[in-house]
Amino acid sequence: MTTNLSKDALVAVVGAGAMGAGIAQVAAVAGHRVLLLDNRPHAAQAAIEGLRAQLDKLAAKGKLTVEAAQAAGQRLQAVTQLSDLAAAALVVEAIVESLSAKQTLFSDLESLVSADCIFGSNTSSISITAIGSALKYPQRLAGLHFFNPAPVMALVEVVSGLATDAQVADTLFATATAWGKTAVHAKSTPGFIVNRVARPYYAEALRLRAEGAADCATLDAVMRESGGFRMGPFELMDMIGLDVNFAVTRSVWNAYFNDPRYLPSLIQQDLVDAGYLGKKSGRGFYDYREGAASPQPQTEPRYAAPARIMVCGDAPAAQALAVRMHATGVAFECAASTDGRIAEVDDAVLFVTDGRSATQRAAEGGIANTVLIDLALDYSKATRVAMARAGQCSESAFAAACALLQSGGFQVSILADVPGLAVMRTVAMLANEAADAVYQGVCTAQAADDAMRLGVNYPKGPLAWADQVGLTAIQQVLSHLNASYGEDRYRISPLIQRQVFQGKNIYG
Repeated sequence: MTTNLSKDALVAVVGAGAMGAGIAQVAAVAGHRVLLLDNRPHAAQAAIEGLRAQLDKLAAKGKLTVEAAQAAGQRLQAVTQLSDLAAAALVVEAIVESLSAKQTLFSDLESLVSADCIFGSNTSSISITAIGSALKYPQRLAGLHFFNPAPVMALVEVVSGLATDAQVADTLFATATAWGKTAVHAKSTPGFIVNRVARPYYAEALRLRAEGAADCATLDAVMRESGGFRMGPFELMDMIGLDVNFAVTRSVWNAYFNDPRYLPSLIQQDLVDAGYLGKKSGRGFYDYREGAASPQPQTEPRYAAPARIMVCGDAPAAQALAVRMHATGVAFECAASTDGRIAEVDDAVLFVTDGRSATQRAAEGGIANTVLIDLALDYSKATRVAMARAGQCSESAFAAACALLQSGGFQVSILADVPGLAVMRTVAMLANEAADAVYQGVCTAQAADDAMRLGVNYPKGPLAWADQVGLTAIQQVLSHLNASYGEDRYRISPLIQRQVFQGKNIYG
């Protein structure tokens, strides 16, 4: 049985920036003596002083005892040269994202440390296999990818390169767990788990913006208030830094030999070229300069109550709509649904998007007044829902559909009639990417879901979310997106297809 490093094991961290300092704090709080090294004069000592102040704040807030905070602070020691790390049982590097710099560091360490010392790289994107290729004993190296800020974020990706010894990866997994983290195993492929699976969250938003589906504020509001995401994609890219986000996208795209699934966005490139890098530069998708107006999401004005409402079927959207209208005293009737409709109101017929445009669905279903609503994480709790109308839909039917949703307590945002709307196509693509990662042996389904919940705070793991929606429905959405765009970007993961053919969800 694999065990974690004992608390007596000396841990060394190279790189005293935000990530390195954070990792040092985690290890010290867990009971290890920690050596911190940085090639910038006095940087390691300054970082330790900052960490001790932070530990004191945690004690003042009751998150650590005073004794534990003081003990953790005393276990931190700044050192000035690589040879000071000779006794370390684990060396974690958190230096610049440069393959050559990491290779040089670990190569130099090999001649100093013991044969059983483990090397961990905090790289977020560089191949562990490539880093290890410069070592005499690459089996001792694995990725140990923390997320920023390391003391707060629960996830650690333990990444195995081609030569990584399974025992080393298991020891790091057990150690990260002992340090209070949720560890996941991953294979060293571009983006590992999080930076790969997260690409569609940005990519689909950027495509929707390029297609004129809605403005950034509206799309962000829909993803937050209907999808349940903590931040919308545009505000999140602004917070990360558009240059950083664009660089990661390009890195993954290049690493996968320009696979169209990871195609970078010209919109994002233009902003980066202009120096509009997000919050740190004062402008990005939004304007953060002093006095700049804060854009508001497009929300439909209140429409007159409809004369007749029929809730159809027992799909989650229909059930939630019925409960919400009943709670506010709105009268409605109920009927069965044979074609997926969730409601009828005056002349309008409402469906949850299946990946087709409303106009296509209206033509194929023979229902001119077709109106589509977007996916919601939980229709009973969502405060906003996106809606699209067919080109054939009359103004009166459109108004009645808006009124119906408003009578259920939703704020309504209208999107241009794009296939799959916003939340549905994003969730389908996140699930598709996660499914491919599982299919290709990068990680397990549970690891993919844990990584996305804990690494980027998604409201639900994408594969569990796909099961909630229904894997057949996700397959249908992806199939319709693929047919609408005619692009390999929307090809369906073989894992999803296999599970659907077996009549199973991802988790059986």
